[in-house]
Amino acid sequence: MSKQTESTEQPRLFSRAGRPGATVGALPEASDPTTSPAADLLVGRGVPVPAAPVVRPRRLRRTPALRDLVAQTRVAPAQLIAPVFVREGISGPVPIGAMPGVVQHTLDSLRREAAACADAGVGAIDLFGVPVARDEVGSRAWAADGILNRGIAAVREEVGDALVVCADTCLDEFTSHGHCGLVRPEGAGGADSGRSDPRAGEVDNDSTLALYQAMAVSQAEAGAHMVSPSGMMDGQVAAIRTALDATGHDDVAILAYSAKYASAYFGPFREAVGSTLTGDRRAYQQDPANRREGMREVMLDVAEGADIVMVKPAGPYLDVLADVAAASPVPVAAYQVSGEYAMVEAAAQRGWIDRERVIAESVLGIVRAGADMVLTYWAREIAENPALR
Repeated sequence: MSKQTESTEQPRLFSRAGRPGATVGALPEASDPTTSPAADLLVGRGVPVPAAPVVRPRRLRRTPALRDLVAQTRVAPAQLIAPVFVREGISGPVPIGAMPGVVQHTLDSLRREAAACADAGVGAIDLFGVPVARDEVGSRAWAADGILNRGIAAVREEVGDALVVCADTCLDEFTSHGHCGLVRPEGAGGADSGRSDPRAGEVDNDSTLALYQAMAVSQAEAGAHMVSPSGMMDGQVAAIRTALDATGHDDVAILAYSAKYASAYFGPFREAVGSTLTGDRRAYQQDPANRREGMREVMLDVAEGADIVMVKPAGPYLDVLADVAAASPVPVAAYQVSGEYAMVEAAAQRGWIDRERVIAESVLGIVRAGADMVLTYWAREIAENPALR
């Protein structure tokens, strides 16, 4: 028991008799709490004099050096991943209106961005392609001369192994309908049946897997160190691992978007990739209400061969992230998505928040919850500015 709880003395009460006149600008005497500016109320209510604390955690918060010394969580540039967009058919970087400070890159500006990330010590870059032409099956996704594969090759040529080069392995940027897989057409149940398919319009899981395989292999051939399947098709990690191993790319890692929720926070990303989506992706991305499901998806991906698993979005799903971090046998990533970024930038532009402090705190909170690495649009800025970490 502490000295405070061991004491059998009767608590002292505030007394008007012992209260000297208050001195303007002076602190009350700690040894004589009757000097408190609130003594009249305390005396009138018979409030006991507070005992001096025995345990004082504030000792370790007194100076910046002390706070740094005992900090439990730190953010390092090497654990940051920069999501970057490369767009076909533009002559210069195009700003993304919903994401102030983020642009769609040309191949040349992409090279410069990758070099800057490497120089700043950022751990990885994750590339998203924005093609000129789209079709129903997303065929430009695995084309050797497609914008994403050309971007991968350009970055590898620019930075070599100084930066982990990762690519988004999903069809949504490349399909005319904007979904992450093949959509079942009318009559898909069989032309001889004479009946329309009751599942018409649904994203077909199993036929999509082969396209993910083609995409992953083409990305590996372009030079990706790591592929990142994000389409949330059942069995996608196993299919991709099989394809990579069968084509001599057993050294290419898989960063699996394992617990990816059907989130409204993805909104600004739609502009970033020129999305053609109508409707939503709730039939294959996870329900925001479900926590256990996130863990189930993670463990399935681990069993299928994922080298790293991810929770997306990050900030609104820190409970899921903490669960995953506590149980996962492989490293855990979290994606601070476009909506999280945009809200901070919008509020900062209006002077409502301290931008740098909020950026630093938001990323620190994700790492504190258990993320070994964070995908964030502030990756290079954080790496270059020690005040943000």
